[in-house]
Amino acid sequence: MYVTTVISPFSDVVLFSQNSVASDERGSFVELYREVEFECVIPKIKFVQENVSESHGGVFRGLHYQNPHPQGKLVRVLCGSVLDIFVDLRESSPTFGMAGSVFLSSINKCLWIPPGFAHGFYVPRETTKFSYKLTDYYKPEAEHCLLWNDPLLSSVRKILKDWNIVEPTVSYKDTHGKTWNDCEKFA
Repeated sequence: MYVTTVISPFSDVVLFSQNSVASDERGSFVELYREVEFECVIPKIKFVQENVSESHGGVFRGLHYQNPHPQGKLVRVLCGSVLDIFVDLRESSPTFGMAGSVFLSSINKCLWIPPGFAHGFYVPRETTKFSYKLTDYYKPEAEHCLLWNDPLLSSVRKILKDWNIVEPTVSYKDTHGKTWNDCEKFA
């Protein structure tokens, strides 16, 4: 059974926690995903692709999105921990331009980020394995990157400052993302 928490002020970003972990002398077991329960909270979602990335401590990945072909993402940490960051790019949304974050660690939590958001994460310490189910296929021609440290993204910069993230390891693509003024947004 899921316990859900809406990440305020975003009405459609949802943290799922499974409230039952079976543990004994051998280790533990948790059911990570059950479609029928997920659909009670987020209806009419079909996942078509699942990816796993591995990142070392100090790495920041993002802020990525696709337009067209936006992807909803169900993200979870398999091993380690991340500070997950998301930015609403939907011009019709009351949270347009706002960023949010959630600290995720391994075992029994996942985060739903709907289509229309840029997404990224920071790995604070140990090597981390990160999984994400997607509602649309990866299409290189539709991929975009919002510059993670754009001075106009004050809500992202506040999150980074609060976590003392100053000079993370970032890919070439991520250091050359588009600024807020130049990035593709959603209607």
